[in-house]
Amino acid sequence: MAEFAFYPGCAAKGASKELYESTVAVAEELELKLTELPQFSCCGAGVLEEIKEALDLAVNARNLAYAEREGFNTVVTVCSTCLLVLRRTKYLLDNDEELKSKVNEILAEAGLEYKGNVEVKHFHWVLLEELGEEGLKERVKKPLTGLKVYPYYGCHTVRPYEILGFEPSENPQSLERIIRAIGAEPAVGERRLKCCGFHAFWPNPTGSMVLTGLNLKDAKESGADCVVTPCPLCHMNLDANQSRALKTIGESFQIPVLHLPQLVGLALGIEPKKLGLHRNIVPVKVG
Repeated sequence: MAEFAFYPGCAAKGASKELYESTVAVAEELELKLTELPQFSCCGAGVLEEIKEALDLAVNARNLAYAEREGFNTVVTVCSTCLLVLRRTKYLLDNDEELKSKVNEILAEAGLEYKGNVEVKHFHWVLLEELGEEGLKERVKKPLTGLKVYPYYGCHTVRPYEILGFEPSENPQSLERIIRAIGAEPAVGERRLKCCGFHAFWPNPTGSMVLTGLNLKDAKESGADCVVTPCPLCHMNLDANQSRALKTIGESFQIPVLHLPQLVGLALGIEPKKLGLHRNIVPVKVG
């Protein structure tokens, strides 16, 4: 059984509990062992970086150093923003020995040292690397035949490429590969890589809702039955703020928005309640 340090991030433990529940359920079904370390702290979601970069780097190097100390070589997260923040930390420290030395001076006060021996990956990357499309197909119990799914990437799993680097930023295919593996059909849309505006919501709520509304409209016009995303923050805007977003752009319809593990979990035959589907704001009809 493959084992990983599990960094769920704050959203999956708070506002998006269904993401945490579905990730754990899918991992168990696929025999992927996720070990959540109690020492993990919030990544700062980019906010710390704006205030004091040294603090941002130290906080996230601390998270990685704890995973290293516990013998893990991979940290897995289900939050795209956490993914970017942690990978940015690793990228900067691994490419600047002087900076790494300064950060390790801070970590030494807690008896820690960042060595750079741990990778950071998103959960859906792990699905493709550990099982591949054929491996996923073999595990499917209830293929989602006839379901058309809009693959909404958002920003932080694909950009910037030099930090994320899993697949091309201009035309990623990881979500489409998973969608096909579980028997569904990817919808073709123009806005699957566009920002949802989540991080701009507080300073510019109208602008944020316009972006979200346009993305949902694109999904609808592509003929999709539902939207799937690997990002809990995108999910909040697309699902919880769906009505407000569509009203902002003068539209009125509903389209279910699923976290990626929820969609995969349905194909694996996991019961909807274990996937937290009852927590989604826009109803998800199963069966």
